[in-house]
Amino acid sequence: MSKEAHPDFQLVQASPEFTELRRRHRSFVFPLAAAFLIWYFAYVLLADYAHDFMSIKVAGNITVGLVLGLLQFVSTFAITAWYVSYSNRRLDAAAEAIRAEIEDRAPARAAAEGGAE
Repeated sequence: MSKEAHPDFQLVQASPEFTELRRRHRSFVFPLAAAFLIWYFAYVLLADYAHDFMSIKVAGNITVGLVLGLLQFVSTFAITAWYVSYSNRRLDAAAEAIRAEIEDRAPARAAAEGGAE
């Protein structure tokens, strides 16, 4: 295997572009994941300890528990759609630019190290 397949990932990770990409990703994912986990565990705790509340009928046989349970699915799909949109707008172009730079730099690095075959 030639050196072209092995870019210097430590150098890439230290670059300002990668640092910014990682910051953008984490600033979106971590707070949203924390919010979703709080929402999920609140639902589980309500289901286990607030039977009277979860049993309140909203319409016909539809209870608060059923509505909140269905909202778990809705929120999961909404978060997924939000992340895809965010990624398309704020992450993908930056990641693609970093990848292109790595691919352009790797052959030059391999040649400089005498590893081009």
